[in-house]
Amino acid sequence: MLLFLNIGTSEIILIILVIVIFFGPKKIPELAKSFGKAINNFNQAADKVKEEINREVVELQDAGDETKPKSEKTKKKHSDE
Repeated sequence: MLLFLNIGTSEIILIILVIVIFFGPKKIPELAKSFGKAINNFNQAADKVKEEINREVVELQDAGDETKPKSEKTKKKHSDE
């Protein structure tokens, strides 16, 4: 899992000990919960941005189709089927 970071077991234990000493064992669940909420909010915001981009692309495609002559629309419609 952490092979790409080149972190061994002793380094992980040291990091955990520093976190426990720095924040205390009672505060760690609160930090984990806050971190999870932050990640969830970030993912929701990213999804909203993706939806907005997709909506704009569809609107631009529809606007482009409206400016084409009917003969091109008909050809496109028949080629899609």
